[in-house]
Amino acid sequence: MEGVFLQTGSNLGDRIANLSSAAQQIEQACGQILRQSSVYQTAAWGKVDQPDFFNQVIEINTALSPEALLHTVLAIEQHMGRIRKEKWGERSIDIDILYYGYQIVEGATLSIPHKGIASRRFVLSPLNEIAPDFIHPVLLLSNEALLAACTDSLPVKRLP
Repeated sequence: MEGVFLQTGSNLGDRIANLSSAAQQIEQACGQILRQSSVYQTAAWGKVDQPDFFNQVIEINTALSPEALLHTVLAIEQHMGRIRKEKWGERSIDIDILYYGYQIVEGATLSIPHKGIASRRFVLSPLNEIAPDFIHPVLLLSNEALLAACTDSLPVKRLP
């Protein structure tokens, strides 16, 4: 399945190395990476008294079901030392499923597309870099249109 978009984020340790390691593990365990955005730096969202995040969006081709993909990315987070202390807290790695093609999944532990896409500039900026024309299957707007309408005022800086 193509059109599967994941966001990786890190604000602890060597953030670039964490994103790189996550990408390698995603490719090994989930499927081939088709496209990768630049890395973006942004202030923490939700809980602001913590270090800035580095974020990246990856498109993969996977044979995993949405539920199996969730299980696999959570295992990668755990393998990389992710400890869930508090909601929106500091983390060595965070991996979110943004889109699974045009599928809509509503379950107890999984919602696809990710509920926060349209309200988070740090998600939309890297997503727009690699898939501006991809249409959100619920909102029926492109990533480019969602970014243009986003009211999130946190600055998002593309790193060289």
